[in-house]
Amino acid sequence: MIESTKASNNLSSPSGGQGAGAGAGAGSTLCLDFGNTRLKAALFTGDVLREVVYLRPDAAAHLTELLDTHRPGHAILSSVIDHDPAIDALLADRTRYHRLSSQSKLPFTIPVGKPETMGADRIAAAAAAVHLFPGRHNLVIALGTCITYNFIAQEGAFLGGAIAPGMAMRFRAMHEYTAKLPLVAGTPNVPLVGYDTATNLQSGVVLGMAFEIDGFINAYRERYGNFNALLTGGDTGGVSPHLKNKIFADPELIFKGLYAISRVNTA
Repeated sequence: MIESTKASNNLSSPSGGQGAGAGAGAGSTLCLDFGNTRLKAALFTGDVLREVVYLRPDAAAHLTELLDTHRPGHAILSSVIDHDPAIDALLADRTRYHRLSSQSKLPFTIPVGKPETMGADRIAAAAAAVHLFPGRHNLVIALGTCITYNFIAQEGAFLGGAIAPGMAMRFRAMHEYTAKLPLVAGTPNVPLVGYDTATNLQSGVVLGMAFEIDGFINAYRERYGNFNALLTGGDTGGVSPHLKNKIFADPELIFKGLYAISRVNTA
């Protein structure tokens, strides 16, 4: 049975509590995460995450509405896609804006061959881990379009990790590269032994991901000893119940990393 720690919306610590600066008159920050599947925004008041919004296809117009409604003083964007440049211009005009990159001020170093090629989402997830668990080895596992494994050593160096297909990609690959396998969706309640085609696919994908993640955690433990394993991303709820290792599960970890980076880049 999995031992998991669920995160609060407060950025100060994993155990929660009232956030500094949260309350009347506190400044707000808009954090944006543009991934391959979804464009998301999160509003922080002080260091407390107040609201998460999925942007509509007319992202610039929707973002204008959010800016008009909440009037945030600061904004930060993590993007792994070629988004509309008008969004950057809008944020720069309406807020103290920062576009996340390997050139941003970060709470860790990136001693890899080409730091400029590292995805902004991976940088944000690593920043959250270092902020929440400073001075510790941290393995951040992000479940998105792809699964990324991101290891930050206790001295504050992002050493790299691995990238693997995500849940939707696995389901779609089996459907598109075969003649008759249907396209099914994941669910947390999958049997070990599938009893029809759909549950066979679900068992293979969902439990296969869980076994893979546990295997990576065990391999990192053999090499590095004690460390924190953090799980985030949209598929966290579907996979985490099947993990055997102790984890810190927070679907919104990337937003918390963006907020932490924003504090030192838009001050």
